[in-house]
Amino acid sequence: MRPDDVVGVAVPATSANLGPGFDAFAVALDLHLTVWTTDREDRRVVAGGAGAEELPTGDDNLVWQALLAYCERFGAGVPDVSLAADNGIPLERGMGSSAAAAVAGVALGRALTGAGGRDRDLIELAARLEGHPDNAAAAVLGGLVVCHGGTVTRLDPTDRLRPVLCVPLARQSTAAARGLLPASVPLADAAANGARAAVVLAGLAGAVAWDPTAMRDVLHEPARLGAMARSGALVAALRDAGVGACLSGAGPAVLAVVPSGGEDAVTRAAAGVPDFEVRPARWDRAGAVACPPTVLPGGGPRR
Repeated sequence: MRPDDVVGVAVPATSANLGPGFDAFAVALDLHLTVWTTDREDRRVVAGGAGAEELPTGDDNLVWQALLAYCERFGAGVPDVSLAADNGIPLERGMGSSAAAAVAGVALGRALTGAGGRDRDLIELAARLEGHPDNAAAAVLGGLVVCHGGTVTRLDPTDRLRPVLCVPLARQSTAAARGLLPASVPLADAAANGARAAVVLAGLAGAVAWDPTAMRDVLHEPARLGAMARSGALVAALRDAGVGACLSGAGPAVLAVVPSGGEDAVTRAAAGVPDFEVRPARWDRAGAVACPPTVLPGGGPRR
């Protein structure tokens, strides 16, 4: 395969819910999964980066399954290639690693075959495979998204705020975390949650002053934080320090949002909670993008 034939895509990590925006809000962050085509090898996928040693390398790999789903949906021939992946998104931490894999497959299918499809089609395909339209929408579109009634609204997060990820050594599957949720909550709690969600959305978009207390949730976080003791302790420590904080997705990673330049407040608050790595991040505004060989890891295809 010549370098000019190589097709690659980069897909960002995502953090869903953002506290009270349960199953509706998500934002893209500047950690990426990059996947590109290579000559056909014995392995369908050659994985590198986070979790490389445990990810499937055959046709059951989620990236490849998503590429197949794209080809089936748009009537494109399945290319006889292998894929190389460089993953910068920790697995099973609530940072959208599965959504990134599904989006990478459908976006690579579109870039590789030229069979078309709108971004909305890619979101629907990826969400069908991975199960979470909020993560899929943020991964495709970048920025801050709200999923509602089968549609997606995208906003630009403000540069006045900066995300900081607190990534634990421990892992938690999303399916297991969803099993912790209550079947119902009191009406008054749900109403208050909706009000806080509106404040979070407006603050992240820069429409109103940031209110860190609005990131509190009563729909999904109490049960999850109760089962993830260290994540719960970290969220409590951050909130006590005046930092807006929540579980990232289903956890156990924690997302903090601070005014630009305020990252040290997260480091100080996290110092007393072991086994978390504090990673200042940035908003990813581009979403899933095709990238030429010159910007792929190593500058081109693996041999």
